[in-house]
Amino acid sequence: MQEFFTDSVQKLQEFNDLLASPRKIVITTHQNPDADALGSSLGLASYLKKKNHTVTVITPTDYPEFLQWMSGEKEVINFESEKQEIARQLIADAEIIFCLDFSAINRIKGMEEYVRKASAKKVLIDHHQQPERFADFVFWNEKAAATCELIYQLIEILGDKALIDIACAECLYAGLVTDTGSFRFDSTTKDLHRVAGELIEIGVASNSVQRKIFDNNSLDRIQFLGFAISQKLVFLPEYKVSYMAISKEELARYGSKNGDTEGIVNYGLSIKGVEMAAMFVERDDMIRISFRSVKDFSVSEFARNHFDGGGHKNAAGGRSYVSLEKTLEKFLSLLPRYKEQLLNSE
Repeated sequence: MQEFFTDSVQKLQEFNDLLASPRKIVITTHQNPDADALGSSLGLASYLKKKNHTVTVITPTDYPEFLQWMSGEKEVINFESEKQEIARQLIADAEIIFCLDFSAINRIKGMEEYVRKASAKKVLIDHHQQPERFADFVFWNEKAAATCELIYQLIEILGDKALIDIACAECLYAGLVTDTGSFRFDSTTKDLHRVAGELIEIGVASNSVQRKIFDNNSLDRIQFLGFAISQKLVFLPEYKVSYMAISKEELARYGSKNGDTEGIVNYGLSIKGVEMAAMFVERDDMIRISFRSVKDFSVSEFARNHFDGGGHKNAAGGRSYVSLEKTLEKFLSLLPRYKEQLLNSE
């Protein structure tokens, strides 16, 4: 029994039995999918199709262009597209619904009510803190670096590693790379390197995958990145904190697309001496917030307590439903309360 399984051995056998005959399956992930979300979904879909299941990946929203190279991406249904009625019917007809890379079902936006009321067996596979107990089967470990790591381990423990081909392996490897910051974050373990190594043995070209993800920028995104770093980055040495706040108008000025702000918060964290970095991005319906930290300061706890969010100790997200200005005011007003923790983080 692997440590990442939160259910019993008996539950695992029930899950294996569920997959023993062909099923109608839907796989979904969180809104604004990143490489781990889409990679785990498409990697799992590839595996399940080899076991003769009928599989559809449905995302709650669109995802960045730099993920469109993944095998099976062209068959993905965006729930917010003109295919929503088709997606609703697929959810209603599904026998199994896999929920990947999110711990709370409200992370699937408009799909939530349809997934909740669906008669399908629900399977949660995730590595975020405090998972909501809505699923029939739960494969969860907050110590895992990525959901793609858990997908690999699940296939492994089911004895089906031979069904992972290069296309599937590339999708899973993409999630490992991005959720570990190219293997730089503390979540990078010996076992994760083992998984990455075995994916490379299958045929993944690490450099090729990383170039597709990181060296596939539009000119607009590079210019936006330059603007964000040169004009919007604020460093508060008295708290060891950096932050950026981007308005809707600024996003529009640079033609920013979904995913263009991904990872920019890490530039603030890279400043010498910074313990916590935050990025506030104004969207039509909310302020989306990204938090990053180093050492022992928990941005997951910070986000959960103050910004309706959560995630991992050193990487979390949040949201705010007041203006960008008022959100920043709240954030800055909280810093004195956490000053001692930030200055003495080890």
